[in-house]
Amino acid sequence: MAKRALILIEGSRGNGPLYVQAAQRLGLHPITLATDPAQYDYLAAEGSEAIGVDTNDLEALIRECARLRLTYDIAGITGFPSPDETLYATIGKLCRYFDLAGPNPASIKRCCDKFAQRQLLAQAGVPIPAYRLAANAIEVERAAAEIGLPVIVKPAEGIGSSGVRLCRDVSELAEHTTDLLGGKHIWRSSPQILVEEFAQGPYYCAHTTGNEIVGIASADFGPPPHFVFRQTTFPAPLTDEEYINIADVSLSCLQALGLGWGPTNIEFRWTKRGPVVIEVNPRLAGAPDSQLIQLTYGVDLINEHIKLVIGDKCDLRKRHSHTAAARNLVPDRDGTLDWIKGTSLAAAVPGVVDVRLFVAPETPIVRRGVYLDCIGYVIAASPSRAQTEAILQHAVDLISWSIAPFPVLNE
Repeated sequence: MAKRALILIEGSRGNGPLYVQAAQRLGLHPITLATDPAQYDYLAAEGSEAIGVDTNDLEALIRECARLRLTYDIAGITGFPSPDETLYATIGKLCRYFDLAGPNPASIKRCCDKFAQRQLLAQAGVPIPAYRLAANAIEVERAAAEIGLPVIVKPAEGIGSSGVRLCRDVSELAEHTTDLLGGKHIWRSSPQILVEEFAQGPYYCAHTTGNEIVGIASADFGPPPHFVFRQTTFPAPLTDEEYINIADVSLSCLQALGLGWGPTNIEFRWTKRGPVVIEVNPRLAGAPDSQLIQLTYGVDLINEHIKLVIGDKCDLRKRHSHTAAARNLVPDRDGTLDWIKGTSLAAAVPGVVDVRLFVAPETPIVRRGVYLDCIGYVIAASPSRAQTEAILQHAVDLISWSIAPFPVLNE
């Protein structure tokens, strides 16, 4: 009998190893198809099979999967939003081609276009910020004047807060527009910039699988004008009424966008008019959110997602209710990482579940105001929010690092 295989399209430094491990626990043989498999260090560490193929080329992916079917029983296909979120639409097309369970590619494509997403949500009466689409500097300036500063300016496609910035005055607006249109941002097609009202208030994120709310997190960010996560906590400190309000709006989003298969995460700000939807992401959230959900409720979202992918029924029953939180380690300067210490001490603190580093000494640190600025994280969990917060702060205080400035070249 042919070995059952799970095809993973591209990879992820956070969730990637967890998918490989979960697939193996389920008796599957994970195979990663990636444009450059060598960039995912965990594949070699896990001894996981990887094949180089242009993941932007649907026909090439179909040919490779057809070739693999000569040797394996392909049980399912899924993957990661790398190099861009629209890869999920490609994965949906692959699933349909091979008659496998997967997301609706048309719904995913619409959702990944933030302007189209905004239009669909607005038509369904979902609360969203005021927004405009712009293609050049003049249109950006006009849109900001109509909405009123401060505004959020971001590409209409992209992930990980790439190109997203809070513009508080005219000079910041002009500077960021120049960055986006002047070559600092890589556009896959003609530039389309979304200018949005800055919805101010606490941040929450609802995590769903199918049409079921699995959990709602709270989070905060590092200093503006960027939106790099500082800490994420499950569950969010919400009243029953607030939880129901966010859950209802989340389900309205799924219906408006034609989603409802597999994992989705929906970002909110709680404003004076209640929960306002910032973005709907038609995928599992990046690490370590799935780990936090498992610690909080005993639900392994990655395991359950794979079960959906291979056509099995998933189990989202909550086994317990704890508080879990992750603090990102984010440097405050650019340069070369000299050393980082204290991670072993932090890992030994009772209640600390994981200390993860993405860098090693001699690594160049160049902050871009995106999720990749994070050089690691610490996760803690306990029965109470106050206890988890205290454990996490104690562990983070034990970790320190040194970053040497880049040498200044003489002109």
